[in-house]
Amino acid sequence: MLRLGSKYGHLVHNIGCGCVNPDLQRASRRLEAFSRRSFLSSIGAAAIAGVLTKPSFAQTAAPPSKILFREVRLFDGKLGTVKDGAQILVEDGRISEVDMTNAPPPEDTTVIKCRNGVLMPGLIDAHWHAIFAAVPVNILLNGDPGIIFAASTAEADRTLSRGFTTIRDLGGPSFSFKQAIDTGLIPGPRIYPSGAMITTSGGHADLRLPGEIPRDGGKLSKGELFGGAAIVDDIGDLKMRIREQLLQGASQIKLVGGGGVSSPRSPLDVVTFSEEELRAGVEVAQDWNTYVTVHAYTSRAIRRALAAGVQSIEHAHLMDEDTAAMIAEKGAWLSTQPFLTAEDTGPLTGPSADRAQQLFLGTPRIYAFARKHGIKTAWGSDVLFSPALGPRQSMMLTHLANWYKNAEVLQMATSGNAELLALSNLRDPYPGKLGVIEEGAFADLLVVDGNPLDDIRLIEDPHKNFVVIMKDGRLHKSTL
Repeated sequence: MLRLGSKYGHLVHNIGCGCVNPDLQRASRRLEAFSRRSFLSSIGAAAIAGVLTKPSFAQTAAPPSKILFREVRLFDGKLGTVKDGAQILVEDGRISEVDMTNAPPPEDTTVIKCRNGVLMPGLIDAHWHAIFAAVPVNILLNGDPGIIFAASTAEADRTLSRGFTTIRDLGGPSFSFKQAIDTGLIPGPRIYPSGAMITTSGGHADLRLPGEIPRDGGKLSKGELFGGAAIVDDIGDLKMRIREQLLQGASQIKLVGGGGVSSPRSPLDVVTFSEEELRAGVEVAQDWNTYVTVHAYTSRAIRRALAAGVQSIEHAHLMDEDTAAMIAEKGAWLSTQPFLTAEDTGPLTGPSADRAQQLFLGTPRIYAFARKHGIKTAWGSDVLFSPALGPRQSMMLTHLANWYKNAEVLQMATSGNAELLALSNLRDPYPGKLGVIEEGAFADLLVVDGNPLDDIRLIEDPHKNFVVIMKDGRLHKSTL
């Protein structure tokens, strides 16, 4: 029965019991259905995203006009050393001064005393999937978009809280997601989006369900409708799909040159696009003043991509040394990931598990080739389909210490990766200096309690060891 009390009784005078009033019954049913859907959606999002951390929306607040970091030891992203006695002035989202003279703060400046912590640029992940990182693949193909983006929103906050202020998204519908971050609606890293992964039938990223094969005329699969992939089998469609990604704001284009690990029906040895097709894709990207990166594991797929003028290769875990030498000769980038054990990929079964073992065996070889031949090498984590794997992003970075000095690891994840991002040229969504601490650079900064040049494993526990996280001049975290 509807109980409003005597104060509001006149509003329902003579309508009888609320439980039998038709209008109220219909409203009640609608409200109940809405509440049930909302509740189930919330439960589903929590189940996918794991234990959601409380979002830190500090970055959306208007920052102080000037912030001065004092008592810092400076790692500038380029030099492999730490300078003592530095102070950094941030103004309007940029670094306005790097001072080694301990000059007094300007007027109206907020001073943060860093207690001799190491101040360094925000970390950059060159191979991340903002939408796919925390969501199981079966949910991506069949789940409600609200649940998917709720989980991705939580993961974006966690990504920034791990100190990654910029990511290059190598496949997924991240355009509006990027906009939500850029406008301060949700916290997260800067995103260099690729949009849909463009593949051929049977290539990696062709995740069509059995009922979607054969294709019914021009009907798109669920993965294509969601924006995760674009399946093309002729040059005309290839050019169109590339232009569609660029139209939506892609900063670079990702073409799939072969098979993959997480696509169980697409063997690693498969080569997909022809050289002519790859060259056509490169030409479209060049017309838009940006570049193509190609997913390729084998020497054959890599050589075909290089012959077509591709400027960046993703993965390459199965390449031979002659192919590595060709990457260096062409001046192309190798963007790869130090997969070492199943802890880095999560539990896999069937063909995917067997292929992952090939990656683990290939990882030491590709880094040995990269060092020997002086290949321009970028680092990425490529974490996929599990919220539990998110923290591996930090550990995947520290894996590099198996082949590089600690300073080199930090250089690769800051100024080095920033050089790769700059290939986006006029399609760069954040034109300016990233990955360095110098005048005019974006104020994406970390303060580390300790010296990661001495102990790179400090990065593995950002909750404890990152006492300040700043992005675009806004404090996402500060415990000082």
